[in-house]
Amino acid sequence: MASQKRVFSGIQPSGELHIGNYLGAVQNWVRLQSQHDCLFCVVDLHAITQPYEPANLAQLTMDMAVSLYAAGLDPEQCIVFVQSHVKEHTELNWLLTAVAPLGELERQTQFKDKAQRQESVLVGLLAYPVLQAADVLLYKASLVPVGEDQVQHLELMREIARRWNARFGGGYFPEPQPLLTKTKRVLGLDGKAKMSKSLGNTIGLFESPESIWEKLRPAATDPARVTRKDPGTPEICNIYTLHQGFSPPEVVEEVAVKCRTAGWGCIDCKRKLADGMLATLAPMRERAAALRRDPAGVNARLREGARRARARAQQTMVEVRDKMGLLHE
Repeated sequence: MASQKRVFSGIQPSGELHIGNYLGAVQNWVRLQSQHDCLFCVVDLHAITQPYEPANLAQLTMDMAVSLYAAGLDPEQCIVFVQSHVKEHTELNWLLTAVAPLGELERQTQFKDKAQRQESVLVGLLAYPVLQAADVLLYKASLVPVGEDQVQHLELMREIARRWNARFGGGYFPEPQPLLTKTKRVLGLDGKAKMSKSLGNTIGLFESPESIWEKLRPAATDPARVTRKDPGTPEICNIYTLHQGFSPPEVVEEVAVKCRTAGWGCIDCKRKLADGMLATLAPMRERAAALRRDPAGVNARLREGARRARARAQQTMVEVRDKMGLLHE
């Protein structure tokens, strides 16, 4: 298809997906895989730039891969692989440090936030966006699906591509463009902070119906709705945001009307949401269970994904080494 573009995106190996990851990124990836030439990567090399438990990393990576396949990523339609299985990521990362501007790295909002909390700032944290640039440029991807909080990293990625092109090779690397995800930022069940496992405010993608209802029932809603008779504003209610991710359009519309007119209490609204979530998540939970019973099959899929990614990556690196004047083996 002539309009197909190459898309790259990565996700940290944080174990099983939660509904915030799903609505914020993976749901969109599943849609994109049938429209473009897509590569999706579990970024374990990025994960080691923060304190982590080495004994758990491989299992968390495996759990994330199971989640991605269960959520609908199809190895027949896209390439799914683990970052460290394609060593060219680290090679290009190092070569890009030759043109990466230190001042820009130090100005990254995420670096400044995390560096403030560290007594001794590690190079991995500073150079995180250089590895991100390597991830994308290695495949000459032109589109990167991101949320608003990643746009600054993408600007830096384009700057690195421009500098490398200016010094070594015309327009060799395309300057990747952001593909902004439409989903609003998903707040946690407390309605205060972004959904995050470390804050304990998430619902896992494969939780049982009972567990989902147990968590939804006390979840924060529009603070103006103190009693059932108080009308609300759906746009400021996180439950309404979740309806937009899981309920059919006619239900979303009904929820908005019933909230504004106090036709429903918040518990009615949550029951409807639970129905929509279960309809979407039940097949995923079944697929995940089947995948977990066959870890050798999951490993084989990941190996094949890495093989396909590596074939492209190796071609890029032959050309990059040549343009940078490195001696051939």
